[in-house]
Amino acid sequence: MRRLFTVFHALGLMLVVFSFAYLLPIVTALIYGDYILVWDFLLTMLWTFSAGVLMWLLTKRHKGELSIRHGYLLVVAMWTAMPAFGTLPLLMMIPNLSFTDAYFETMSGMTTTGATVLVGLDNLPPAINIWRHELNWLGGMGIIVLAVAILPLLGIGGRQLFKAETPGPMKDSALTPRISETARNLWVIYAGITLACILALKWAGMNWLDAICHAFAALSLGGFSTHDSSVGFFNSPLIESILIVFMLIAAINFATHFLAWRSGSLRTYLRDAEAVATLILILGSCLGVGWFLWWQGTYPEFLIALRHASFNLVSMATDCGFASQDFNQWPTFAPMWMLLLSSIAVSSGSTGGGIKMIRTLVLVKQAGREFLKLLHPAVVNPMKIGGHVIANNIVFAVLGFIFLYFVSIASLTFALLISGLDFVSSFSAVIACINNAGPGLGVVGPAGNYQGLTDFQTWVCTVAMLIGRLEIFTVLILFTPAFWKR
Repeated sequence: MRRLFTVFHALGLMLVVFSFAYLLPIVTALIYGDYILVWDFLLTMLWTFSAGVLMWLLTKRHKGELSIRHGYLLVVAMWTAMPAFGTLPLLMMIPNLSFTDAYFETMSGMTTTGATVLVGLDNLPPAINIWRHELNWLGGMGIIVLAVAILPLLGIGGRQLFKAETPGPMKDSALTPRISETARNLWVIYAGITLACILALKWAGMNWLDAICHAFAALSLGGFSTHDSSVGFFNSPLIESILIVFMLIAAINFATHFLAWRSGSLRTYLRDAEAVATLILILGSCLGVGWFLWWQGTYPEFLIALRHASFNLVSMATDCGFASQDFNQWPTFAPMWMLLLSSIAVSSGSTGGGIKMIRTLVLVKQAGREFLKLLHPAVVNPMKIGGHVIANNIVFAVLGFIFLYFVSIASLTFALLISGLDFVSSFSAVIACINNAGPGLGVVGPAGNYQGLTDFQTWVCTVAMLIGRLEIFTVLILFTPAFWKR
């Protein structure tokens, strides 16, 4: 029980930290003269700050180091509590918005899914749009990683949190000996690339609000937009090209970006087998789908087909969720291939979701090992990726993850089917949400959104976003009897 109080103590501290996120929309509201929104955001900031302080004070005697078990519990508690507090501005400022839809919107933002239930984005107050996109940006690297950098200063260790939240199967490697320094380095790289994206989009013709919002969404692979028609609103090949570059950057392990920056050499990327596989698969698919759309007569010219295929495929494959065309109307192969890529293409340690490329490589290598073992039962054949030997315990963990991944997809899809949603919409919604990719097909396609779902269907998709962002194990382990035993 004492450890549970330690979890609540840490959660209170993180709510205090999270309350300062309201400063950006407050400044935005001041710039645009929306003084009523200034007071609304100040009020929600005060509520969040007060709740965090109260929780911290009531559990002050119980601060201390968290076990791995309670690190998992804190991760899930934070990723469910913070979206709840994030709903307050939306509920206060958007008429007739239910808590279910508001929570879906903020969960979508913080898990970088990019699915939305809102319409009329073009007419939303700038401060609200900034708030939605800031949730994207904070969730991109993970509020937990930010906590890893801050909590040690407050007397709470962070390594257990980092292991619980960090994407990918190999979580024990660190860029620097101290985990807090690792987290700070990742945030510096993340913020620096985001600034470069903002400046590039402004140079390409966006106004400052659109540039900041879309840069936040691109680097977090969050996919929110300030326009109902998403990036298609701009109809600009230059803007699309810039976003493609930064989405691909965000799809690569940020540890690799840091190591490349520290070494001053681009060869770091060539030594990252996962990054190479990610780029080859995505860029090769752009050419293939572009040719397919031109061959099918969807677009009259190959270059036009390549332009639209490249942007929308990169957006879906990296789990960003921007759209410039209604790819729901393309021949079925193209959007289904894009959904498949959303499951496997991005690197671990990136801001994307899904299985991750490293697990895909492990599965492919393991299949090869099994074939070889059938032919030569006594052979010793250790698995190697990028020159590194992959331990068997990692292989087993990957196989367990893949099993739970597909079981989760099947279970959630059946939950939507039993509620009356059609198969294409159900399956694609679950795939899009559990991969944190955003738009699906059918009624949740890029030309629509998730507004038409019932409350039950909305909560199913919300659960899918959460377990996808926390990579399934972190959430489902809380429902095992062994977790609660001493």
